[in-house]
Amino acid sequence: MSLPKRATVYFDPEIHRALRLKAVATERSISRMVNDAVKQLLAEDAEDLAAFEERAHERDLDFEDVVKALKRRGKI
Repeated sequence: MSLPKRATVYFDPEIHRALRLKAVATERSISRMVNDAVKQLLAEDAEDLAAFEERAHERDLDFEDVVKALKRRGKI
């Protein structure tokens, strides 16, 4: 495992206060909470990319055709 890297992150003062309070309440460091949040966001990105790849071969729908079809069926 590689050593952690250091970065400077600037928080809105109210967000920083909330992070400090949550850190105390959960007995976790702000650094750990930020790392966990970033990991979660990256995992969501990975899921999105996999979904895009999975659907890459699907036929593209033309927006205008979709709207016309909705109107024709009385949906809009």
